[in-house]
Amino acid sequence: MIHSRVEGEGKPLVVIHGFMGMGDNWKTLGGQYAKAGFEVHTLDMRNHGKSFHSDEFTYEAMVEDVAEYIAANNLGKVDLIGHSMGGKVGMFFAVLHPELLDKLVVADIAPRHYAPHHQRELEALNAVDFSVKPNRAEVESVMAQYITEPGTIQFLTKNLYWVEPGQLGFRFNLKVFNEQIENIGEALPQGSVFSGPTLFLKGDRSKYIQDSDLADISAHFPDHEIKTISNSGHWVHAENPREFFDYTIDFLK
Repeated sequence: MIHSRVEGEGKPLVVIHGFMGMGDNWKTLGGQYAKAGFEVHTLDMRNHGKSFHSDEFTYEAMVEDVAEYIAANNLGKVDLIGHSMGGKVGMFFAVLHPELLDKLVVADIAPRHYAPHHQRELEALNAVDFSVKPNRAEVESVMAQYITEPGTIQFLTKNLYWVEPGQLGFRFNLKVFNEQIENIGEALPQGSVFSGPTLFLKGDRSKYIQDSDLADISAHFPDHEIKTISNSGHWVHAENPREFFDYTIDFLK
């Protein structure tokens, strides 16, 4: 069973993080949704956070993890918010298990195929040699040779944890990420449709959702709306959390 953090009471709201993230990235917003009357389930997907590691790393497998979680916790129909990879999980979940989903929020990702584009981050992560027992500052220093944005380094090093005293490691399954990176870009199957209400949120500085994606979005999600989050790139929920919360709560309520 995948790991989760649950808070609040009310309608179940499942929140799914992006690639190399974890449910803990949504702690602040999760608390806000709980205060707004939802029972919030922030998940760690397989190979991420505190969830199990597996050699199987596909959207179909992650969808079944979510379906199994919903069944095990007797959640019935849920609302779902997913960012980036989590948004793709949400889209696959919507077309494969529409009976379990009421409303879907997709944050800054389209249904199309994306070519692998995390090479720099993977290069930085693979450059860290844990056999020399580096501390956090030394891990950050190694990664800074490959990544210039402090925010990206901070996001990735949130995955550091003490495997044992004096020995750091990454929580996520870097080996599988290296081997199966192309799976993250998989497109939604042609002809698959979710007819329920769907909200797409895009960052005004992000290139993940383009005008050329609109026809594809309409074909898969006929009952959709698209909103643009101001002053934000791909990390819409982190860069403008107030606007993100306002749009999502209006839609979910």
